[in-house]
Amino acid sequence: MGQSNGDVGGGEEIRRRSCSCSKEDFLPEESFKSWGNYTKALKATPARLLDRLTARSGEHTELVEMKAQSQHEMKKSLTWWDLMWFGIGAVIGAGIFVLTGLETKKHVGPAVVLSYVVSGVSAMLSVFCYTEFAVEIPAAGGSFAYLRVELGDFVAFIAAGNILLEYVIGGAAVARSWTSYFATLCNHHPNDFRIHVSSFPDDYNQLDPIAIVVIIAICTLAVASTKGSSRFNYIASIFHVAIILFIVIAGLTKANPKNFTPFAPYGPRGIFVASAVLFFAYVGFDAVSTMAEETKNPAKDIPIGLVGSMVITTLAYCILAVTLCLMQPYQQIDEDAPFSVAFEAVGWGWAKYIVAAGAIKGMTTVLLVSAVGQARYLTHIARTHMISPWFAKVHERTGTPVNATATMLAATAIIAFFTSLGILSNLLSISTLFIFMLVAVGLIVRRYYVSGETTPSDRNKLVICIVLILGSSIATAVYWGSSDGWIGLVVSNSIWFLSTLALWLGVPQAKKPRVWGVPLVPWVPSLSIAINLFLLGSIDKASFERFGIWTGILLVYYFLIGLHASYDSIMESKTVAGEVNSSV
Repeated sequence: MGQSNGDVGGGEEIRRRSCSCSKEDFLPEESFKSWGNYTKALKATPARLLDRLTARSGEHTELVEMKAQSQHEMKKSLTWWDLMWFGIGAVIGAGIFVLTGLETKKHVGPAVVLSYVVSGVSAMLSVFCYTEFAVEIPAAGGSFAYLRVELGDFVAFIAAGNILLEYVIGGAAVARSWTSYFATLCNHHPNDFRIHVSSFPDDYNQLDPIAIVVIIAICTLAVASTKGSSRFNYIASIFHVAIILFIVIAGLTKANPKNFTPFAPYGPRGIFVASAVLFFAYVGFDAVSTMAEETKNPAKDIPIGLVGSMVITTLAYCILAVTLCLMQPYQQIDEDAPFSVAFEAVGWGWAKYIVAAGAIKGMTTVLLVSAVGQARYLTHIARTHMISPWFAKVHERTGTPVNATATMLAATAIIAFFTSLGILSNLLSISTLFIFMLVAVGLIVRRYYVSGETTPSDRNKLVICIVLILGSSIATAVYWGSSDGWIGLVVSNSIWFLSTLALWLGVPQAKKPRVWGVPLVPWVPSLSIAINLFLLGSIDKASFERFGIWTGILLVYYFLIGLHASYDSIMESKTVAGEVNSSV
């Protein structure tokens, strides 16, 4: 009873503090009360960093205590039906309707269907890992909450920064694609509705005001109601599925098998290069995991919703890719609006309007689900005080995180206004693959390590196996990207296999899932790690440079603000709990 009272007391204090919108809401922690306090905090950075590196959050903390930071609870209104359509709406958008043409023409040819299979397998493995976490820890923080529990605060923060980058960039890319297809619908070139500024650098000089208008409309809907967003999404997604069926049936009536040769003009390397970029087409399902806190029955609804939507999406992507490549020779496929132009090329100019309408609908729901998901990530991150707790506020009437939603979509609008799709898609793929890899590592740790129960010997064996799995996977990616030989690949893949086998046979699992678990552990998460890192090795150098710059910015922020704010919050919670327990 004493602990319960402590939770309530701490929650009431936090609620009072989060109600207003004063400057105290943005930096309320002790370290920022004065310049003297801040100086002391900076001097204590090494000790605080060590504390946060070794600290792991508890499931009770993520599921109960963190919610008290938001002033009001989110409404539990979603079922597996909502989640499945959210998943379909989140994923089928700019990826298939834009990047398919770009990658087919430049990197892979008709073998783009194999690229979608590779990306789909990687996404499905990640879906399994996410699903177990979402069922066991149904918190709005998604992968951020999972990583805090299993890998600690510091790793979770680095992942969190990339999660936010993923959503902002993903939303910006889709918003710009929305403009491209809208222009097609109006019989214009995609850049006709953009403002060209010659004094700006290339890739940043086509300003897109329509993208901003679309994002503002999405923001309005997202803050109004989660259930309302869900209804709009699945009604629109049903319409979208009908258009996809039209594209496939109508397109195959104009199929020419000769267009499928040569099948892989750029060889195996082209297939995997395209897979890394086309992984963008599967981004979005992680947003569904952030809705676990608003799901009525997470144990049943999340597995059905997540896995079901990914199976449907993968099949749709492969069939659409085959249809496009049968309609036109890959050299003639349009990079900006491939399906619309393909129908025009076979003499069905009227069909391009149906295709463009379907693409616009798909991108609208992708933006909506992205807006809902990114706001919940930001909300949960703010609950930990790694960023301002002002962002954690949930509106009393709508039950939605208004501050987080508006802030994230404002950032998305700014990026969408300036930046080209090619820059955005590659950078997005890096962030996404990196996060999915970390979640897979987190799942292995969850199954094989329990503090106080796992023996030091088993813990050491676990660490060695994880290091070998990561190292061999990185070696495979590096060797693939830098050499045409096969000997190195055989060696690195053999090390990966033997490391996973050693983990499977040599280390006992310390924890079994309570409700739903990933099958074939550790093979499934280990394979997810390997494929995600392999695809990372196929992404261009410039994108990695941008990724490195962003990670550097995250570290600077963490050492100057995030570390001290989250440390103070944890210490305050412990103090309140200790005072309550001592008085009982």
